[in-house]
Amino acid sequence: MHEFPITQQIIKIAEKHATELCASRIKSIKLVVGDYSGFIGDSIQMYFDVISEGTLCEGAVIEIEHRKPKLRCTGCGELFERELLSFSCPTCGETGEPTEIGKEFYIDSIEIEKE
Repeated sequence: MHEFPITQQIIKIAEKHATELCASRIKSIKLVVGDYSGFIGDSIQMYFDVISEGTLCEGAVIEIEHRKPKLRCTGCGELFERELLSFSCPTCGETGEPTEIGKEFYIDSIEIEKE
């Protein structure tokens, strides 16, 4: 349910930037969504389709780039994706610690159309 207010903000931000550039419409919005961000891409898309009606975003395509969480090895410093049921570094075997990678959520780009 928390995707509704974040989708409202995505539309607000996109429209603000499009208006500043005198755009007639927004063609696409690319989001980066970390798997641990707490946001679900399908829910954002569903809300976007409904609440973008009558805005510059109506008909725009939402592109979502998913970011997998990464751990940092306490031994060698390697960044790696966690394997199922394992926190071990594939390089040296030491334990990995959580990082901020995979928690991000942001608008990467907005494609507009001018008349």
